[in-house]
Amino acid sequence: MAHRRILFIGLNYAPEPIGIGPYSTGLMSALAARGHHIHAVVCQPYYPEWKLHSLFRGRWKNSVESGVKITRCPHYIPANPTGKRRLAHHLSFASSCYPAARLARRELQPDLVFTVAPSLVAVPVAARIAKRSKAPLWLHIQDFEVGAAMATGLLGKGAVGDAALKFEKRTLASADVVSTISGPMQQLLVDKGVQPDRVRELRNWANHGKANGRRDFREEWNLQGKFVALYSGNIANKQGLDVVIEAARALSERPDIQFVICGDGPNRQRLEGLAEGLPNVTFHSLQPSEDVGDLLRVADLHILPQVSGAKDLMLPSKLGNILASGRPTVATTTRDSGLALELDGAGAIVPPGDAQALGWAIERLADDPDACAAMGERAVEIARLRWSQEGVVDAFEAVMEELLA
Repeated sequence: MAHRRILFIGLNYAPEPIGIGPYSTGLMSALAARGHHIHAVVCQPYYPEWKLHSLFRGRWKNSVESGVKITRCPHYIPANPTGKRRLAHHLSFASSCYPAARLARRELQPDLVFTVAPSLVAVPVAARIAKRSKAPLWLHIQDFEVGAAMATGLLGKGAVGDAALKFEKRTLASADVVSTISGPMQQLLVDKGVQPDRVRELRNWANHGKANGRRDFREEWNLQGKFVALYSGNIANKQGLDVVIEAARALSERPDIQFVICGDGPNRQRLEGLAEGLPNVTFHSLQPSEDVGDLLRVADLHILPQVSGAKDLMLPSKLGNILASGRPTVATTTRDSGLALELDGAGAIVPPGDAQALGWAIERLADDPDACAAMGERAVEIARLRWSQEGVVDAFEAVMEELLA
């Protein structure tokens, strides 16, 4: 295969430990390892704390990491990311990435411009650069930002919401190909007016499949003898974590069941206040990436909440790693959602926002170790069959060659 020149424009990238960043980083690094020439124009890291990582203060910074040339761009980071402040955050990245992308275009002369949403607001920058380069534009959707903002109340459904939906439609139409991470999300692209022959699937993968034995979290966190229900990840609006606290409250008379919430984000302080007085709920910060395999295996089951109305607007990026951990998952979603289809016998599905049903499902699995073991085995099988990084990189190259033929 020919070695291609790829300009990547995306908000999130290493060293952000969770969310979209690890997948964009992993994909670009894997493509560079196969001999492709990559220049990534990204933001300075801030997620999930919504605070600028201390090593990256300043203006535009260039580096080469894992064979990828990286330009990190300054941007506005709100301490309290409300709807308007999030928009300002995205607009600031679109503004700061444009001059960096122009310079990258001149240096690289890309064969392909590849961009990821979030941030949808930066896609017009990528479209302009692609047009000037006479290169195809590939837009990859990790989350449907507009729909998710409406579902979580960050964006109203009046004139502003209508304008956002029109912008989304124009943006989707600007790309030569639009990919996303699941079958139901592909269908949603078609429903939004993208021609089916321009829609592709480009999945995420399990990147923390193995425990390295470096950390014994059960001992560190005094969890011996407990049935651990773990949530690990971002703590923000779209996660809908209030239902987890209410489920813990309903199971407060089961001291053998411990809820562990491991993460950071703008809603953590409020969530800790909601859990005050519940000894069966403990909070911990995000762990280093090299310890994630050990962390995921501290769980007897994983909790994966989704808010009502967010069905198929996103597929949690952590799902592949959760499956690879060999533990069952209890998800709050509808039975016809992409998340439910992905679990496929590897967990239990309860209605969004139903704390009582979530508590019952956790309690049932805590009392049925055979069911937990069977679901865990199924999870590992799904991860092996559907969540391979090599397969994802192969799929990327196949679509790229199709575009460049």
